Amino acid sequence: MDGEPAGPGGSGPASEQFWYDYLTRGDATERRVRGVFKLIPAAPRCQLCAAPFAGLGARFMRAIGKRPSGKNPRVCNSCFEFMERHHGGAEIEATFLFADIRGSTAIAERIPPRDFSALLDRFYTVASQVVFAHDGSVDKFVGDELVAAFFPLMSGDRHGEKAIEAAVALLDATGHRTPKGPWVPVGAGVHTGMAWVGAVGDASHTELTAVGDTVNTTARLAAAAGAGEVLVSVSAAESAGIADPGLERRSLELKGKQVPTEVVVLRADARPVVG
Repeated sequence: MDGEPAGPGGSGPASEQFWYDYLTRGDATERRVRGVFKLIPAAPRCQLCAAPFAGLGARFMRAIGKRPSGKNPRVCNSCFEFMERHHGGAEIEATFLFADIRGSTAIAERIPPRDFSALLDRFYTVASQVVFAHDGSVDKFVGDELVAAFFPLMSGDRHGEKAIEAAVALLDATGHRTPKGPWVPVGAGVHTGMAWVGAVGDASHTELTAVGDTVNTTARLAAAAGAGEVLVSVSAAESAGIADPGLERRSLELKGKQVPTEVVVLRADARPVVG
């Protein structure tokens, strides 16, 4: 992370206030640099600063000292070093996007393993591009599922809106609006709430991650979504300013929840009215 704020003592566990300020305010220089990096057409990228790891962009990154970290290849060496020096995190409001391939087990049964692997790689690449284009962070890919986070450091105060836009854009990118139908069926969930976000791990592997009920709820929304659907929690819809009475609404009984979860249903062919 290029515009590194001053941590407590420069190393060791960072205070919660340090992380809260960093995640909710960030550094203006870093946001500008990330804005430039994401315009360079190359993938994969650093999950945090969007520095490209391939193509001509990778040559430029190496010239300025950025390359995949040897301890966590999903982030660049400078972002990893920042997390390694400043373990810790803070509770902040954030929006999460989970999206997975619907019926992946059946797909894997129908096609050769090599083809299924290529399908997953294509999904990972497209999903990453969509998230970065909407100022989000790719937390991880778990099997056939994307986990992405949107919070003020990278997304600004409009993190809810950007996460929803990214989810709908992912439906577009996977072909849900084409006459032939999607090249891979995807369902997604978006939820806004409080979560603990920070750097975890040890000297051999450190990463930025998020935990808490908000993250778990988002995962369950994605699991409940049908192909071509984005289930948006009421809190995320309110955060994004969605005000379209014509959109479908559902009341879901989610695992582990004592009360139903109210959601707005978005589809590739139905754009929400934001404002």
